Amino acid sequence: MGVTTTRRSIVRRGERRGDDLAVEAPLVLALDGEVLATLMRTPGHDLELAAGWLVVESGVERADDVVQLRGCREEETDRVHATLRDGVRRPRPRAFVTSAACGVCSADVLDLAPLRRAEPSRPGFTVAAEVLASLPDAMRAHQRAFARTGGVHAAALATADGALLVTREDVGRHNAVDKVVGWALLDGRLPLTDHVLVVSGRVSFEIVQKAVACGVAGIVAVSAPSSLAVDLAREHGLLLAGMVRDGQLNLYAGLELVA
Repeated sequence: MGVTTTRRSIVRRGERRGDDLAVEAPLVLALDGEVLATLMRTPGHDLELAAGWLVVESGVERADDVVQLRGCREEETDRVHATLRDGVRRPRPRAFVTSAACGVCSADVLDLAPLRRAEPSRPGFTVAAEVLASLPDAMRAHQRAFARTGGVHAAALATADGALLVTREDVGRHNAVDKVVGWALLDGRLPLTDHVLVVSGRVSFEIVQKAVACGVAGIVAVSAPSSLAVDLAREHGLLLAGMVRDGQLNLYAGLELVA
């Protein structure tokens, strides 16, 4: 487990004091020795982050698609080295830096068809509106780094009855999602057709992209979605609930999945 928070000296109301801040640091992802990407993330659960990133960026669908996933520190930088099973589609060869503010934002990732590996939900799946409305507060109770710093996002996976299976935090909302997707992959749970993804921020295209890749039935968000996120959620049969606050919510897609 990495160091997720640190202290810095600040001045507040004319008084110098210490303040907790979320750590942001680079993580280099390499496949068979070739650098794929540098992610700006909050340290911790780095193997899950790498695994979740591969679910979207490559043909990884189950745990045994990843032959090796090893973390180390080289040249004063955290790294994860991965090896994929023969026959698994490799990520596109494009080394880039992904900031904590934005995920993979380019025109060549708008086609979600290669990512759809399962139906978005099992036949007969529904979730109560009351459960959807309760999920952000349930996740908030597990956001320890946010409680200290106010500077990190969170993502969680929940069952239809509202049970949280895992919660992860990161300065990047897309990283937090990748961490929970990676957890599910390594635990042999993909596709997540009986689960919903809970996120602490807004829902943009990239979050729907990740939801499609891991096969969740829907997304529940504290903030609003973008227009493209709504369109894609409807196109791919996902439930999408946003502005989920104080027991209220907006349903943007998948109304038939809400009991």
